[in-house]
Amino acid sequence: MTTFLLVLYILALSGLGVFGFLGYITLWYYWLHRGDPTPNLSLPEGEALPIVTIQLPVFNERYVIGRLVQAATSLSYPKEKLEIQIVDDSTDETAALAEELTTHYRHLGFNISLFHRSNRQGFKAGALAAALEEAQGEFVAIFDADFQPQTTFLQKTIPLFLAEPNLGMVQTRWGHLNDQRSPLTAAQAIAMDKHFMIEQTVRHRADLYPKFNGTAGIWRRSCIEDAGGWLADTVCEDLCLSTRAVLNGWDFQFLPDVVTPGELPTSISAYKNQQARWAKGSLQCLIKFGWQILTDHQHSWIARFYALLTMSGYLAHPFLLTLILLQIPLMLLGYPLSPKLFLFSVLGLGQPVLFIISQQLIYPDWPQRLRHFPTLMLISLGLGPSITRAVLQIFTSSTHNFVRTPKGEEAAVRQARQTGTLRRHLDGYRFPFDPIVTAELFLAAYGAIGLWMAVSQGIYGPIFLLSFCFIGFSYASYLSLSE
Repeated sequence: MTTFLLVLYILALSGLGVFGFLGYITLWYYWLHRGDPTPNLSLPEGEALPIVTIQLPVFNERYVIGRLVQAATSLSYPKEKLEIQIVDDSTDETAALAEELTTHYRHLGFNISLFHRSNRQGFKAGALAAALEEAQGEFVAIFDADFQPQTTFLQKTIPLFLAEPNLGMVQTRWGHLNDQRSPLTAAQAIAMDKHFMIEQTVRHRADLYPKFNGTAGIWRRSCIEDAGGWLADTVCEDLCLSTRAVLNGWDFQFLPDVVTPGELPTSISAYKNQQARWAKGSLQCLIKFGWQILTDHQHSWIARFYALLTMSGYLAHPFLLTLILLQIPLMLLGYPLSPKLFLFSVLGLGQPVLFIISQQLIYPDWPQRLRHFPTLMLISLGLGPSITRAVLQIFTSSTHNFVRTPKGEEAAVRQARQTGTLRRHLDGYRFPFDPIVTAELFLAAYGAIGLWMAVSQGIYGPIFLLSFCFIGFSYASYLSLSE
């Protein structure tokens, strides 16, 4: 039994070490490509511009749909060359609001249409695919309900397509509308900044299987069609499509200086559901495309290795939970872990370094923003049970629903307080009680018991991990229950 537990421990620790080492690989490639020029082209004057379709997928987004459509109609591009599609699967009054907005902006001279479905077949992927059949544009930009594109978005992206015929997609960097609202949103912003400013820059500039992030990007329509269109067999339709496009030889471009701000989830429940969906979708894509990526000789071995590791990155959570759960059994068996295992902790520093660098690159007040880094670490640990459940569901369930992340929750709460109709305004913006909270409470208690055992027996090796476990899961369960 001791040997089995020790082997399990080493495997989990090795898995975490690999993902930590991935951080150093990312840092190295960022250093190599940090000075690569970003294209800065302008729309050609006096030439016929292509028709661009703006797709706005929404589902029960009554608090943000108005500002979303206003942002789309404010884009600096000739009206006669701009088509706007409100792609709506709503089952609440959002559908009526969408119809009113469509009528209003049509009277103002915009080519805007409402594409409403009475079912959610295929979820977001199904909605985008159905609307694309009616689209007129040669290029298709997508903005989720909580995003606010800059007026110059098309001016900065369309010229790249005109200059490079093989360019299939341009992704812009996500900004934040509410990153300073709470420690939770501030922590999420740090995580997002690291992904976009470092990881996406590396993916695109080093050609390490660049990807689309689902919103704030624009596609060449022929690229979507060549890659097989939007598919709903995973819950990460964006990663699925972009992987197929890369395998088909299309080029992608990332513009770190073009920022499209969006809302961060304001509740821990919404954030856990978002991350669980991304985890499940990433691993679904790994299963779906793993062999194709591994045998894709048009990309280097490091590109294939990087793609496979990043798709499996959410496995770090079950690995960490395994380490935590093995602490007490190994202490009871009296097995002292070798000090040499400290080397794995050094590997784990690769990812935190990227968080710090991303803040330095974006914000002049980056040291102040990093005060929320401990919160990010605690929340990341707290995501472990929900993400592990999502991973297990891939193999235990045949149905994988697309659980939306509510947008405009802050506006919902504000209106609820003003009118005194809390339940009505929060309908669809608060998740019901999730039994996964019981797992968080159990792990918090487990960490406390393990910490007491370690201190009382003078075993100091696991003290940091068990303290982290106790504090992290206590914090996550407190946030969940307080909602």
